Amino acid sequence: MPQTSIKLTSTKLGLLNPEVQIPTYDRRQVNPHTVHIGVGSFHRAHQALYLDELLALPDTERWGECGLGVLPSDARMRDALQGQNHLYTLAERSADKQSARVIGSIVDYIYAPEANEAAVEKMANPETRIVSLTITEGGYFIDEGTGNFLVQHPSIQHDLEHSDAPSSSIGLIAEALDRRRTRGVAPFTVMSCDNLQGNGHVISKVLRAYAGLRKPSLETWIEANVAFPNSMVDRITPATTRADIAWLATRFGIDDAWPVVTEPFLQWVIEDTFSNGRPQWERVGAQFTTDVASYEIMKMRLLNGSHLAMAYLGALAGFTYVQDIMADQLFVTFIERFMEEVTPVVPIIPNTSVPEYKKSLIERFSNPTINDQVTRICSEGSAKIPKWLLPSIQELLDRNLSVDLLSLVVASWIFYLGKGVDEAGKTLDIIDARAAELTAIASSAEEDPSLMLGISSIFGDRLFTNAIFQEKTAGALHLLATVGVAASMKQYLKRN
Repeated sequence: MPQTSIKLTSTKLGLLNPEVQIPTYDRRQVNPHTVHIGVGSFHRAHQALYLDELLALPDTERWGECGLGVLPSDARMRDALQGQNHLYTLAERSADKQSARVIGSIVDYIYAPEANEAAVEKMANPETRIVSLTITEGGYFIDEGTGNFLVQHPSIQHDLEHSDAPSSSIGLIAEALDRRRTRGVAPFTVMSCDNLQGNGHVISKVLRAYAGLRKPSLETWIEANVAFPNSMVDRITPATTRADIAWLATRFGIDDAWPVVTEPFLQWVIEDTFSNGRPQWERVGAQFTTDVASYEIMKMRLLNGSHLAMAYLGALAGFTYVQDIMADQLFVTFIERFMEEVTPVVPIIPNTSVPEYKKSLIERFSNPTINDQVTRICSEGSAKIPKWLLPSIQELLDRNLSVDLLSLVVASWIFYLGKGVDEAGKTLDIIDARAAELTAIASSAEEDPSLMLGISSIFGDRLFTNAIFQEKTAGALHLLATVGVAASMKQYLKRN
């Protein structure tokens, strides 16, 4: 085991531990044909890895990427990457395996808050052929309950008033496309890689709505010329911790300012619709299909839904890490039964076994090495609940099927918001853009959950008027308040 660590830079790759896989291609020949907005841990564990693996093949286009940060917090990523020649370490960990590789596919990074014009011009440059995004749900300015574009959002209003110097991802992309349009340059593809159902449709809808407000001719041009492929992405990737950085230095001898630690599992399903060419991702394991939606629904309802099922109950029970939740047999049984309840509204996909997929999820959730924090999964519940739980509930109710466990999960989220502490009295770290509003409403939900369930921007109109859902959620809230998490889960498992 290494005793000293080596700072990660391009000049020191040859000095790294021989166990560490390093780029074998000449990074000076790599062209950043992709500009990626939102270079976080997930992107670096997923799409950047696919490009890195493709670059390692000798007979492929030298297709790399330029990262683009739009948020004030992205300054830290800029500093970390620029200090390492845009290199970083990707570590895969499981109970059976530990590996590390240096990723070289990112060759540039622009921090838009301090280089707005450079960011727009980078995308307007004909060299850019794809602009991809992982900006999380909030970056799309969509009302979760209605699906409508939030025209009055301050960021959108700012960009409409300053269209040549926008600050949001949507405004930046629109301005770059408008410059390409006026210059007679072919458009780039806009590819959302966020965990949204129909992510291509979502970004298309938002961008065209914004462009129409700016300039109707731009909206028309985008609709006629720009491709917005749908895609499904999957890899459990927790936020990097100081412990991860220390482990990497001790185990592999790498001093990396911001490495990524992830699981071995990796999946990317893409709709093959592009405006201006694309990398040959299928050569390194990506799947191309005309039916991305089925993969998205299966993942969101089983993986993401199960994550929420364990997260709020687990947080209330005092757990910090997902693997500790999954070491508790009560929670394992609950998650297995939860997936059974959801399965009737999971699509059938050719050559895909839903029972095997569910089994693999239990194994992935139980990975004891990646230290996925419960707080991460609990975060931004107001954006996640409408996408990952409520569609399953509505479809099951429409078919007169059970929503007992799903209702308990919704109740656990409301109880989590309202209480603000776990069962030991420890303060919960509630991370949500709507935290102040929701915690105030949820604090009275034990007596009357209708105010919480009546928030149309989260629950829509149909569930609020559904007496079965109202009754089941109210009953679950009462049970959590009177007997606690474990006893509530046991009672629900006995009933089902």
